Amino acid sequence: MKKKIVLVMLVALAVTGCGANKEVTLEKSASTNPMVGNAQTSSSTRDGTAATSELTYGGDPSVLVDGDTVYLYTGHDASTDEQVKNSVYEIPEYLCYSSTDMINWTPEGSVMTMDTVNWAKDDVSAWASQVTKYHDKYYLYYCSWDKSGKQSIGVATSDSPTGPFTDIGQPLVKGSVTKPQLSTFNDIDPTVWIETDESGEEHRYLAWGNGMFFICELNEDMISVKDQNGDGEITSGDNFEEADIAYQKTGLENYTEAPWLYRRQDENGNYYGDYYLFYAYSWRENMAYATTDDLSSGKWKFGNVIMYPTATSNTNHMAVFDFKGKTYFVYHNGSLPGGNGYRRSACVTELKFNEDGSIDNFEETASGPGGSTVSISTRDGKNLSHEGFVNSTADSDYPYKQVKLGMDIGDLDTDSEWVLTAGKADSSVESYVSIQSENKAGLYITANKDGSVTLAQDTDASDATAKKQTFKSLQGFDDKDGVSFESVSQPGKYLSVKDGTLTLSEKGDAATFFIE
Repeated sequence: MKKKIVLVMLVALAVTGCGANKEVTLEKSASTNPMVGNAQTSSSTRDGTAATSELTYGGDPSVLVDGDTVYLYTGHDASTDEQVKNSVYEIPEYLCYSSTDMINWTPEGSVMTMDTVNWAKDDVSAWASQVTKYHDKYYLYYCSWDKSGKQSIGVATSDSPTGPFTDIGQPLVKGSVTKPQLSTFNDIDPTVWIETDESGEEHRYLAWGNGMFFICELNEDMISVKDQNGDGEITSGDNFEEADIAYQKTGLENYTEAPWLYRRQDENGNYYGDYYLFYAYSWRENMAYATTDDLSSGKWKFGNVIMYPTATSNTNHMAVFDFKGKTYFVYHNGSLPGGNGYRRSACVTELKFNEDGSIDNFEETASGPGGSTVSISTRDGKNLSHEGFVNSTADSDYPYKQVKLGMDIGDLDTDSEWVLTAGKADSSVESYVSIQSENKAGLYITANKDGSVTLAQDTDASDATAKKQTFKSLQGFDDKDGVSFESVSQPGKYLSVKDGTLTLSEKGDAATFFIE
């Protein structure tokens, strides 16, 4: 679905003055990541009234495919600047969005608010969740702080995928039950898998964990843990022979959190091959996977690190699913204006498997499955790129503000791919454009006060930053088939190239670029 646009200027909009270059309109990407949150989005407030905002942040995405519809669920990230500074999550509710094409998403509002959960310690800790359907009923598995101060696994039920979901009144798995107890937040990030084995026996698996990976089976009621060893109580141990909740660790290299269970399907929807456990790996969080032929065995084989840390968030959390013949990988970053690891956004890319079932490393994408990328070159055929780098694992290196831009200075082809979007300063002005890196999503070409031009994250969502990251498109000064870019934040200053580096200059030194 993704395409590379071949274009030059499409429409001459205005003449800025006698002899001045015409403003032109560049074709923008039809859609982009994040999937949701970057438009007017409705959700429920605590008094039940509707609330709207231009930006809605939401992390820890999960997905349910129900018939011809995909449902995306996120926690609603609402941390203030002060809370972000102090590494505090504020997540009061779970939000839902629906799509039938993976491109256009409908906000379905809040499906559960934490002030309805009577066992929760507070009403702002709607941590990671997953919804599944079983016998025409929907189950929201989630985690939050219980009143003892430990994270616990909860479950809520509904007759609709869009809620409202009602908690069962107590934790499904108390954080005090699992062993060993290494922290107060070992019991987070539930994932669920339901399947009938070759002998006809149905298994309903629930797995979760931070720092440790736990798995159990559920009873048919889907709201209680199966007593595997028949001793009349729910216990935790290293395997199902001695306990009901198994702590599995073999093959789970650098396991951090955010597990997601998955198995491939053939064209008839039948499962085949190994089971995959996708999970967050090390810190800052990479994405990795392991495989097994038996979920109950505890014997995992490490696969590969498949995604490095994103350019805008310290954590990540995936959902992997099949829809209309394709496999998708949903993850989160902080790529919306003002975003970060506490104000996250759900993104998606198509997931590819090798013939042997292995998965290669892939990059995050700003354009997403339905968007488009362009190259920006000069007359000599050199492509504008950012300097090549792998996103750092050190928190102190973020946010990225001073990434060098120049001609052919990248390491990868994708370092020279760009996503054109409506100008952040004013999307109604057709000649305005913002230019986002394809593989460093959330980082934009930015005009700085000192005359330098760098790739930078929009960390404050301010009008000033939006103007720095917006340019007016003009008919090329040296070639009418090209385009020149005037800074919106510094009128009369233009993108130019000096000694191979992108910079701002007066009109006489402005560069003419060619867009493909």
